[in-house]
Amino acid sequence: MSTVIKIENLGKQYRLGVINRSMLYDDIQRKIARFMGKKHLAQRIDQAGRLIEDDNSDMPSHIWALRDVSLDIKDGDVLGIIGRNGSGKSTLLKIITRITAPTEGRIEVHGRVASLLEVGTGFHDELTGRENIFLNGTILGMRSEQIKKHLDAIIDFSGVEKFIDTPTKRYSSGMRVRLAFAVAAHLDPDILIIDEVLAVGDAAFQSKCLNKIGEVSRDGRTVLFVSHQSSAVEHLCTKGVVLDEGKLMFQGSQSEALDYYVQSIQTRKVPLADRKDRRGTGTLRVNDITFRRDGRSCTTMTAGVATEILLHFEQIKKRDYNNLKVEVRITTLFDAPVFCQHNQLNGVDFSRLPEKGVFVCKIPKLPLPSGTYRLAYLIRANMDYEMVDMLEGAADLNVEGGKFFLQGELPDVHNGVALVDAEWSIENV
Repeated sequence: MSTVIKIENLGKQYRLGVINRSMLYDDIQRKIARFMGKKHLAQRIDQAGRLIEDDNSDMPSHIWALRDVSLDIKDGDVLGIIGRNGSGKSTLLKIITRITAPTEGRIEVHGRVASLLEVGTGFHDELTGRENIFLNGTILGMRSEQIKKHLDAIIDFSGVEKFIDTPTKRYSSGMRVRLAFAVAAHLDPDILIIDEVLAVGDAAFQSKCLNKIGEVSRDGRTVLFVSHQSSAVEHLCTKGVVLDEGKLMFQGSQSEALDYYVQSIQTRKVPLADRKDRRGTGTLRVNDITFRRDGRSCTTMTAGVATEILLHFEQIKKRDYNNLKVEVRITTLFDAPVFCQHNQLNGVDFSRLPEKGVFVCKIPKLPLPSGTYRLAYLIRANMDYEMVDMLEGAADLNVEGGKFFLQGELPDVHNGVALVDAEWSIENV
């Protein structure tokens, strides 16, 4: 098979704390700086997300979103791109689709590319759905006759036929992504690139999209697929690569890539107090996370059993907080959201805090099937929800089978990542 995408020593560097501004804005900023008698006026963003001024700031720091990535993608490959949030997956796809240019290295792409990277990317808000179909087809290099040939199929697949002659600025995000996917999949691309955007649609449309991706791959075309749904990657893809912190860590079959990714997460254990990737002002820090069941600490929880999540904290700078929000988020190992919970949902107020203490989140009946999940937390304060402390992948939550339902049987995790109790009955009609 011939190589359709050749990547050699690819790297992409971004500058931190710099806002893209117009030349006019820069001119005005320099004039203000001279008027104020400042030789240098720099703007950057603090950890709380606010703009601050720094008269003596050095050159802005940089981060490598990708570094030294080399990869050959063959004609007909269905490649799953796997990695944590921030690992460089979307940056790689944006370089392949020429949305952004690499900082170093080179890339060759042979063939017509159709991509779906963000909701409604490439749509013009003032144009109707029908007009945007022709616009996207033209951008892909297709003639009007070719677009007309697929027009009815695109409209039917998208399910927005009632609104096809309405400007897309009036579309919901779900309608935009349905139409965008329909266009990308039906205009006969040589290479189809799909980022994690299908989560916008409902379950029926997601299934429809996955079937279409499978159909495109069976036609022998190349597909690059980013998804947090491990079952979708395993079912659709033939190969997989794993990215971590911008570097290519593994390439092989899709099942080998998934196994490598899970193992890498479970073996990377850095004490919480030593984590450097947290965000926030740092006036309060969570230094440990533990789990408790029946009053005793444990490392493995049980489905259907009361579970306590304990966030052990200390105040680095003693203060009183208003409107304190302490939130825990549970995701799969592939960062797909499962559920979140915070004190304000239950009407609990945290204001005066001890110098050291424990936030306790008690879940009366753990609604998770057997498996390993990831826990993130974030703590915000005051009316503007100032970020105090936040950390992704702060802990693993291991769950074993239990008696969630009356009969004791638990569905497999592949049937869904949430257990939902229900009552069944029959009514006469």
